Amino acid sequence: MSDLFGDRLFNALERTDPAPGMLLVAAPGLAAGEFTRSVVFIIEHGATGTFGVNLVARSDVAIDEVMPEWLSITANPKALYIGGPLSRDTVLCVGVTKNGVDPSEEPRLTRCANRIVYVNGATDPAELATKVDGVRLFAGYAEWARGQLDAEIARGDWYIAPALPGDILAPGPADLWSDVMRRQPAPLPAFATFPVDPRDN
Repeated sequence: MSDLFGDRLFNALERTDPAPGMLLVAAPGLAAGEFTRSVVFIIEHGATGTFGVNLVARSDVAIDEVMPEWLSITANPKALYIGGPLSRDTVLCVGVTKNGVDPSEEPRLTRCANRIVYVNGATDPAELATKVDGVRLFAGYAEWARGQLDAEIARGDWYIAPALPGDILAPGPADLWSDVMRRQPAPLPAFATFPVDPRDN
């Protein structure tokens, strides 16, 4: 964490507990390598720990090169995203359902938040065409052991915010970190333009 921020920013804000369907928004100046300016979507959170996928780390690998059967329902840009540093040979799928679809009636879908679902990896994507507005595929994931995420939040590394369907299917040109910061309570919108490298400011 940069000396300029840390608990002076995120620790001064009212906190929301992490939960499935929430976002972990990296603090400005977070120096944790792959998590700089990251927005992690929480898929599971419980007594044993937390795991989710980073929504902003797009790879150069096209979906049609590795999982062509998913191409038709993958949102643009149709690229594989890097969900996190762990198990990058494992692909996870998160999607946004069409209006009126009840995930509780779909055994292949697990509801995380409003219209946002975790998709069972054994699903035939052709069966989802009428159920989802789009999906995003992630190689690997981020994971925290019991108590680890709480410690990082207490240190001021992460801000917790509700996820919107548009966050999952954000278009390629979007700066999702900045977009999420802009819609948070003050003073966070003021930091939406915080540069990747503070020396560039």
